[in-house]
Amino acid sequence: MGNITRRGSRDLGADSAMLVEESLATTLHSKLYEAIIKEDCNTIKTLLRNHPVNQPLTVLPSSTCYRGLSQQTQPIYPIHLAAEYHKPQSLFCLLQHGADPEVRDAQGLTALHLTLLNWPASSTTRTKPSTRIQEILTDIQNNAVLCLCILCDHGAQVNARVDNSNRYSALHLAITHGAYPVLSFLAQNGAQVNATNESSMTPLHMAADILNKNMIETLIACGADVNRAISSTGSTALKLAVCTASSKAGQLLAAGVGCIRLLLNNGAQVNAQDHEGQTALHEACFGGREVIISLLLEFEANVNILTRNGESPIYMYLQHSSNIRNSTLLAKLLYHTYPLRLSNKQGILPAGIMLPEYHLLRETLVKLSKKPLTLKAICKRNIRNVYGEKYKFHLKKLLPAKLWNSIYGIYDLTYVLKGEP
Repeated sequence: MGNITRRGSRDLGADSAMLVEESLATTLHSKLYEAIIKEDCNTIKTLLRNHPVNQPLTVLPSSTCYRGLSQQTQPIYPIHLAAEYHKPQSLFCLLQHGADPEVRDAQGLTALHLTLLNWPASSTTRTKPSTRIQEILTDIQNNAVLCLCILCDHGAQVNARVDNSNRYSALHLAITHGAYPVLSFLAQNGAQVNATNESSMTPLHMAADILNKNMIETLIACGADVNRAISSTGSTALKLAVCTASSKAGQLLAAGVGCIRLLLNNGAQVNAQDHEGQTALHEACFGGREVIISLLLEFEANVNILTRNGESPIYMYLQHSSNIRNSTLLAKLLYHTYPLRLSNKQGILPAGIMLPEYHLLRETLVKLSKKPLTLKAICKRNIRNVYGEKYKFHLKKLLPAKLWNSIYGIYDLTYVLKGEP
């Protein structure tokens, strides 16, 4: 019995020692956590004597002042804590004491990734620079930028990918989380501007898809390939921008015209086809947004290109009854089209003109598609398609007025109904 008692005493002693050790560790972790958030570098230096800089913190801060911070459900490295909350002084101190900028958390993120993932949102409210709110927002933005600079100065790999299914680079993260101010900085520090993610999208594809003109402009200035196609779909940045701008949301917000013009002015190929054979004009015609269609025509978009399924831009336009109601735009498209192909390879007509209320228009268009034009009309149409809207006024200076007027007549619904060239 005496031996059992002594053994039990030893177990109790070991348990007590373990509890004391855990309590000390908890206190140390809590103090270091709070020192990093407060940017108390003297305390950080002191605590690092007893806590390896590259060992995770496993407890929450004890102070009630920090209950507003995200509750850590996973251990977090000190450098990640400083990066996530954009604490530049703490970050610099940790790096000086040997923190590894490339250490990754359970989600495969580095400190650089976390800095971008938690990028502060820009204020959309126009307040006076002297107001306290604006000063706070400016400080938050500046701290985030400073953290990024510190990490790059200490060897953080700007092309390191996130270890998840997206395989985002730092530039991809910057696009996704609105870190516009640092795009050029990342590129200057070696970030590959044409890097692709798991979906084969470059940062420019992502910026075009969300119609962010500032990002598009910055990426092009940094050397982004305007005509790079997504390998899985064949879509270019131009087609993505047109798709978003032609959507219901794009039309409602009147968004995207500046982005599309910017891409076109910087060499985007207006007639590039994706894997299905669609061009940006096919996408624009399907959406029916007049300003986008007119812009593409201005840059010599070809109205006669067919998809792999034999669908012309006119076919896409006639899919929606709401498009057909804009008779002026329909006439404009027909004005540039020859030959008129109303059906696809399967002989199916567009859904829009199959509605009963468009019976007369359907018959008229079918007749037009079967009626060959005169050689004179074909020549006029070829001139319009070659010179496009962009150069028609330059051509006006070179041609006799009567001839120019006969080539560039007014878009009139009577042309559609009568089938006149």
